[in-house]
Amino acid sequence: MTDANARAESLVPKFQLERVLNQDQAGRRTAMYGTIDEQPALLIVERAPFPTSAAYLGRLPGSLSKLKNLGANDIYSWSMARTGADDEGQSASEQYGFFADLKINLIYPCTESHVNKYSRQRVRSVTETPEMYEGKIRPYMQSKRDEGRLNWVFNIIEGRTEVEDVIYRTKLGEAGDEGFLLLPDLNWDRSTLDALHLLAVVERRDIWSLRDLKKKHIPWLQHMKSKVVSATVETYPSIEADQLKLYVHYQPTYYHFHIHVAHVALEAGATQATGKAVGLDSIIETLKVMAGDDEAGMDAVSMTYTLGEASELWADVYEPLKRSGKAASQ
Repeated sequence: MTDANARAESLVPKFQLERVLNQDQAGRRTAMYGTIDEQPALLIVERAPFPTSAAYLGRLPGSLSKLKNLGANDIYSWSMARTGADDEGQSASEQYGFFADLKINLIYPCTESHVNKYSRQRVRSVTETPEMYEGKIRPYMQSKRDEGRLNWVFNIIEGRTEVEDVIYRTKLGEAGDEGFLLLPDLNWDRSTLDALHLLAVVERRDIWSLRDLKKKHIPWLQHMKSKVVSATVETYPSIEADQLKLYVHYQPTYYHFHIHVAHVALEAGATQATGKAVGLDSIIETLKVMAGDDEAGMDAVSMTYTLGEASELWADVYEPLKRSGKAASQ
């Protein structure tokens, strides 16, 4: 176990609750704000699928007894946990060595932006025109990148962190624009295949979001789709290609192009809903029928999506525009 893993495991039991921020997924996930060693922390506790063992279910306890850290990168860590008393005489899980009934994500120290993201809030539907993108949103994206918010992504791409979590990758620096890696989304428990959720993170840094995609990128996108699907079914042989859905987020959580790979049976929560997720095939088809030369692209399309009122984009961009009467807000 690395020092980062050990540190992440030691932090969770020290969490002191101050308030519950939100409950979602039918009460299976709770976001809590509190402190660890007097510094702010967010603890997101999510129930993993219950095991089928009758012996385990019969002695289901109410307290955390064991923690297995899955990974840690910068201020983020994620773990599987078991509630109740240990049973050292039973090998409950080949992967973790115990039955895990909780999935825990820890953000420590957290920022006000993290607190806003996980807090219950009203949601707005907004329309981002090409002019708004160029004048307001693109500069906003640039400011977030300049703040160093992609350091943790570059750590993964360059092999400094989460090396053991990478499922597949092209050799770093040798595949050019076609370089990418696959790793589990932090919300996946890494064992329930019907809930499989992976991220394909590209090496190239010139594409921040789907807004940067142009007609000239169609062959690249098609190639990426083929490679990502092939790598996924090779890693998980019980999954077939037509059991996967590929999509990107707009607005994305971070401005470095990445593709979500999910099992079609995965419950379509807020991150896969209209107003957040855009199918990769839909993007490719839109680019194919778009008028213009190879430089024509998604920056010329109006995009409608949802924003929480606590988000920076709503507070800094859309709400002021709405009050001035200039926003294309629904």
